Amino acid sequence: MSEGITPSLDELVALRRAVVGRRPPRRGHHGLSGQAPSAVRGRGMEYAESREYAIGDDARHIDWRLTARTGKPHTKLFQAERERLTLIVADTAPTLYFGTRVRFKSVQAARAGALAAWVAVRDGDRIAALRGSSSEAPVVPVSGVRGALRVLDAMVRWYARAPAQDDGFAVALDHADRLARPGTRLVVLADPLSAAGIAQTRWTTLAQHREVIVLLLSDPLEREPPAARLPFLVERMAASGVSVLRRVELDLGGDALRRRWREAFVAPLQQAQDTLARSGIRCHVLSSEAPSDGWLSLLAGARGA
Repeated sequence: MSEGITPSLDELVALRRAVVGRRPPRRGHHGLSGQAPSAVRGRGMEYAESREYAIGDDARHIDWRLTARTGKPHTKLFQAERERLTLIVADTAPTLYFGTRVRFKSVQAARAGALAAWVAVRDGDRIAALRGSSSEAPVVPVSGVRGALRVLDAMVRWYARAPAQDDGFAVALDHADRLARPGTRLVVLADPLSAAGIAQTRWTTLAQHREVIVLLLSDPLEREPPAARLPFLVERMAASGVSVLRRVELDLGGDALRRRWREAFVAPLQQAQDTLARSGIRCHVLSSEAPSDGWLSLLAGARGA
């Protein structure tokens, strides 16, 4: 593996240390402030409601205040502790396989996906992942370390090299919308250009009764290019069918080219941020050279920890 260019399973496994020691979120039972209705794990200890006592009810849970007020015995019911689903949606657009500082955006995406998986292990969630490519089956929901390792393996494979063409991000979001029940935590890894191509109504629908966090993968060169001539290596397909690298130079000192650069890279990033904000979705611009865990505070803020 080439460090910073392709992700390795070892580095994704090692990211578990970034989650250890962080205080887990406080659990609740309504909407985004708590666990979601899904597979029941146990009786739980959060009060839900009271009803009249029936034969077989645990006498330790009699609601004495309501019993005294009504003159009839009532028992307390508790909210069951349930497993939430953490679903990671991976954009694998070719524009992600690029970087000028520390690592490629694709490697940063893989690392962020791994961190989301380790947080899910900490919180007792089931973990799943999917991408838009029809050639890749989604990672089915599984709890614990076994579920996390399945997701990490997928991150390594999906971000190993750029696909020839991948326009399946919208398809991935549609699939996520069908899979994610109310209360699901969705962590979306996306290139700004991909995210900007999604209509606000689709983001709003995706966020209904779910916790959605979008990580926009970016590179410093995209946001602030220097006013200089920059060399690039461009992969082209020769007539013989063999892939070859061709050197090209861009003079970013000229106003016209800088304007086109901003339209290609800066404008989609700003558009994606504005659209997500209007949709009520939290997003974080995760730069290729930034600490991979810099976005985890969004989870803590969302859960009241």
